[in-house]
This record gives sequence, structure tokens and C-alpha cells, in this order.
Amino acid sequence: MADYYQNGIITTLHNLSNRPVAELERELLQFSQHRPLGLVLPSLYSELQIDALPKIIEELVQVPYLSQIVVGLDRADRDEYVQALKFFDQLPQPHRVLWHDGPRLRALDAQLQAKGLAPDQPGKGRNVWYCFGYVQATRRVEAVALHDCDILTYDRSLLARLIYPVANPRFSYEFAKGYYARVAGGTLNGRVTRLLVTPLIRALKKVVPGSDYLAFLDSFRYPLAGEFSFRLDVLKDLRIPSDWGLEIGVLAEMQRNYATNRLCQVDIADVYDHKHQALSADDATTGLSRMSIDITKAMIRKLATQGVVFSPGVLRTIKATYYRIALDFIDTYRNDAMINGLTLDIHREEEAVELFAENIIKAGNHFLDNPMETPFVPSWNRVLAAIPDVFEQLVAAVEADHQELGA
Repeated sequence: MADYYQNGIITTLHNLSNRPVAELERELLQFSQHRPLGLVLPSLYSELQIDALPKIIEELVQVPYLSQIVVGLDRADRDEYVQALKFFDQLPQPHRVLWHDGPRLRALDAQLQAKGLAPDQPGKGRNVWYCFGYVQATRRVEAVALHDCDILTYDRSLLARLIYPVANPRFSYEFAKGYYARVAGGTLNGRVTRLLVTPLIRALKKVVPGSDYLAFLDSFRYPLAGEFSFRLDVLKDLRIPSDWGLEIGVLAEMQRNYATNRLCQVDIADVYDHKHQALSADDATTGLSRMSIDITKAMIRKLATQGVVFSPGVLRTIKATYYRIALDFIDTYRNDAMINGLTLDIHREEEAVELFAENIIKAGNHFLDNPMETPFVPSWNRVLAAIPDVFEQLVAAVEADHQELGA
């Protein structure tokens, strides 16, 4: 059972009683009569072939309160898009599949690229950005949740708890971030959060004392969780990174745009597991190595916008401070694992910390060497200002794909 302790400056909504999901869904169904609710699912075509997504769909079929499900489909050719349409047609809720690699959405993307208004690299950030655009364009919902399609331990209570804070009309939250314990296979997972993000935040707080941004980040129990929920209006001004900095970038936007009493985090699962990325110590362009660089860049950029000046000397100080704090955290996690009868590979933990320490310098040097870089995808408000009918074009492209190739 969770504790009810409130730490930091963000409200934490705990799981204190394991409420039956049917009870939560009855309330959400009532809320949805006044505030229609939706779900965004960013997916690779390959995820249709593994165990997690079919189980997720089995659970979603039973959800009674959703007015719209939007699936962002990446890395799919024409035949695979047709297969995806058949796969998602199991859903009884109104839904659409955005075929990001299809000629119509590619043409729209090229139009936006020509004006510097679209993500410049493929990935989850690009997928999510177009899905958020489509949700705004259709205006069928007033609040929307997002979660990944590789959750191996999924049940529909996760979605119910995730969307509840922005669905309940008696709450004033505009945004909710999911959190959970990453424990599976008899060990602690979530290495990037445990061994990079938390110790790096603590290190930066020593080097940059008094930062509101760092106090904000340090209030989240799982800042890299890929599960969010939003009121629809939040999406208008949201600027997100298109790389692995997506989750950290979304938090930065929430801190920039909203008072903390409009934000919360919510316990959405007792057990959570998904596919694991390789450390990729020899390749900084993939796996946890790339993820650690992108996340560190996102944090450095945010601090720079608040007046923090970075230099090679400052980066070395941050690395040294991080390294000591991270090594101390390994002892903490080992002890936490032992008292719970879990195992923890200390050698692998220290290998990860050594790599992350090196990547802090790489991320910092990238920032110093690219002062004109614009890492954020423009907000949809800006896109609308430049291309007023972009939403009509987006909806028309999705509908034409569905009509031409749907069963």
C-alpha cells in the first residue's frame, strides 16, 4: 500500500485503497457526459506483433467512457497500414489510425517542413505531435490521456487512474503525470530515471542553487514516465522535443505555462513493465546512451533559458558532482532491493553511471557547439497562424486514408 506523503511542490494523488476499476469507470462515465474523454496511442507497426499491444486492446475494448481513440502509426507501409486498420477495428469506441508514413500525411508534413513548422526527425515526439494536432482538429474530446503501446503489465485501471484527475469536474488540474514503481523480473528497472535523472537533478541543485525548475522536476516521482493526461486547451501552446527528451520537455512546458496547483502526479500501477532499451555503451546514437544525452540536453537548455551560463568548467563540475551522487544512489537502491528480496547487479549499475557521466559532457558540449539549435517542435497555435486550414487538411488526409484502405 502506498503512503500519503506529499513531497515537493506538486500534488501527489496516491493509490491508498485499490479502488475497483468498475467503480472508477462508473464515475468517469458520468464525468464524460460533461467532459468527453479521449486517448492517444503512439505505436510502431512492430508493436502489433508482440504481446503487449494485443493485451492493451483487449483491456481498452472494455472501457466505457472514451469518446475518441487516436492511434499514431509509425514505420508502416501500405499493407501494414491496412493490417493495422483491421487490428484496431476491434475497438468499439470511435477511433482513427494516423498513417504517418502514408503519402497524404507525408505531403502535409513536407508542406510544414518547408515552413520550418514540423518535427525534423522521426520518433515518438513526432508521432505524438501529429496525434495532438488531430485531437485538436476534431474537437471531439475535452481531455485526453496518452500512454505507450509496449506496457506488458497493462490493465485498464491504469488508464482510469491516469485520466481521472483531468476528467473530474471538481478538480482544477490541467495536467496529470503518471508514476509507478519499475519493479519486474526480480529486480529494479528504470535505470535512466534512477541512475541519471534523479542524481543529475540533485547535482544541478548543488551547482545551480535556488532553481524553481529543478525543485519542480525533483517533485516528480517518475519524471520519465510516458503516461500523461491533459485538458484539451493545454495542447494548443505545447512545444515538445522530437527526441528522447519528450517527457522532460513536456514537464518543462507545464512549469512554464501553469501554476503548480494546476498540475499533479498520480499513482497508476502497482506493477509496471515494458520493453527495455539496451545500454548501447558503444553507440551514442541509440539505446539508453542516446536517451541519456537527449534528456541531459533538454535539462541544460531549460536552465539556459532561465539565465544559467554553461561552460566547459561548469560541465566538468556537474559531471563530478553527479558521479558522486549517483554512486551513492547505487548503494541506496541495492539496500532497497535487498530488503524486498530483489536482486541488483551492482556491476551493471556502475557501468550505467560511468556511461551517463560521460554523456553529460557530450550533451553539454553539443549545447555549447550548437547555440542556434531550435530543439522544440512549434506549438499548434503557431502552425495555425501560418497555415489557417492545417487542421482541415490533417483531418481530410486521415479520412481519405481510412476511406481508401479501410475495410
